[in-house]
Amino acid sequence: MTTMEKSVTVDVPVHEVYDQWTQFESFPKFMEGVEEVRQLDDTHLHWKAQIAGVEREWDAEIVDQTPDERITWRATGGAKNDGTVSFAPVEGGKCTRVTLRMDFEPEGFAEKAGDMLHIVQSRVGGDLDRFKDFIEHAGSATGGWRGEVKPGDVDRGGLGSMGTTGTTGTTGMTGTTGPGSPGNAGFEDMSGRGLDDGTMPPV
Repeated sequence: MTTMEKSVTVDVPVHEVYDQWTQFESFPKFMEGVEEVRQLDDTHLHWKAQIAGVEREWDAEIVDQTPDERITWRATGGAKNDGTVSFAPVEGGKCTRVTLRMDFEPEGFAEKAGDMLHIVQSRVGGDLDRFKDFIEHAGSATGGWRGEVKPGDVDRGGLGSMGTTGTTGTTGMTGTTGPGSPGNAGFEDMSGRGLDDGTMPPV
């Protein structure tokens, strides 16, 4: 098991930084090797990525989510990948300190070799730097979800009960959205997530 922790200071208030991070389907725009993230519902994600040259897929479950503070997840299938991203206002609230802590289990010779060379750690640091550039360039979040997930609330039996509390959705740049891609007002899927209108700002 490899544990890594990286931080970056973003010149955007915590509310906007947190909202952007909840747009999980935008992750391939700034995360190296991530090919696709699909939001299955409020607390479940499916990932597809290249890790040390090997294509991997896994499911993840959000087990703790507090707006403007933290999001914690655990892998439920496939590659071992658990972690927490936390958000803290700094410089009088003008900026945000984003800290990403991950537990990663390398599998196979290629991934173990990559782990020894700290390739994964370097990638995480690069992802945070690209996220910083992404949100600073945009100036505000492309969407957001202000719901809350409390530890123990998540349905362990599958995708039935969402186990979330709070407001399902907030107004982003392109309309009312929930977690996932930026959306158009009035065009939301059954989980409350907006549909991608293709207006994500360039990095």
